[in-house]
Amino acid sequence: MALIAPRVTAGLPAEDAQKLKYALDGGDDITVFVDGTVHRLPPAARDAVVDLLGRFSRGEAVTVSSVEEMLTTSRAAELAGISHTYLRNMTDRGEIPVEYRGTHRRIRLADIMAWLETQKKNGSGAGSPGSQAGDGPDD
Repeated sequence: MALIAPRVTAGLPAEDAQKLKYALDGGDDITVFVDGTVHRLPPAARDAVVDLLGRFSRGEAVTVSSVEEMLTTSRAAELAGISHTYLRNMTDRGEIPVEYRGTHRRIRLADIMAWLETQKKNGSGAGSPGSQAGDGPDD
């Protein structure tokens, strides 16, 4: 997946920034309209949009960019609360997608988060079999 180049936007003129600040201070309900249709944002997206608007309301310039966070297996295992060996075994079985950078495995943060969410829904904690930390060097 190609990342889109960052977009830098100058701060708002003082009058526009003040109006936006007033609107944001007025409540917690943020409604998004796209082509006249109301969309409810999931919490993470809502928080990002409110943060962006808050920065504009302070007259700040803003840069928006995409981040595709690739994790080492050690870091992914640490975030998931499982052992490095257990995670490697799951990638070998295809339970968690993995990409190779040379001979090193890399795992997308989103894939680890999705796996954790599945574990939560299934009622099994992340500290499943092999939850000992530090089983070996990062590969």
